[in-house]
Amino acid sequence: MAIKLYGMGLSNNTVRAMAALNEKVLEFEFITVDLSTGAHKKPEFLALNPFGQLPALEDGDEALFESRAITRYIATKYNESGTNLIPASLAKFETWLQVESSQFNPLIHGINFEILIKPLLGMKTDMENVEAKAKQLSAVLDVYEAHLSKNKYMAGDEFTLADLNHMPEIYLFLKTPKADLINSRPHVKAWWENISARDAWKKTAASIPL
Repeated sequence: MAIKLYGMGLSNNTVRAMAALNEKVLEFEFITVDLSTGAHKKPEFLALNPFGQLPALEDGDEALFESRAITRYIATKYNESGTNLIPASLAKFETWLQVESSQFNPLIHGINFEILIKPLLGMKTDMENVEAKAKQLSAVLDVYEAHLSKNKYMAGDEFTLADLNHMPEIYLFLKTPKADLINSRPHVKAWWENISARDAWKKTAASIPL
């Protein structure tokens, strides 16, 4: 049975799952869930994700939600296909997976939401919130700069989920006036230029409706 990914192209969580599927060179059906019509709160979608959030994935009899759980599932089940996204040495890998989700993502997502998403929803950007989060993100990126001065990728010498999970938010962030937080740090910038040049990411980014 075909893999089905339910979500929206402007949902970074959806894009994260899509990027993993593309790295694994897996065929999948993309099914748009239109938030503006409340499709994410209808019974048929709630059967896939009871929280009514994007994305959801169907793979045969398996149904999953939460984007990082989906990427880990894809990387594990289809380990023989495409790019190996889980390294043999797990210490750095597990650490930086957690750093992305707990230290990095809340800040960069908050900035992206304020600057890019709120205006699309007819809402006003809270610049005080942007500046506060930017200050915190700057401190986090200082840690990244030091780490990436000694490592080609987040988990060492290989591209893994620890890198991939960062990509949707950074892609949007570089379209904001705060992009210099990435571009001013040479090792972070070089890391991004490297991972964003991957064919799988180019394919993924082409589907983001910006």
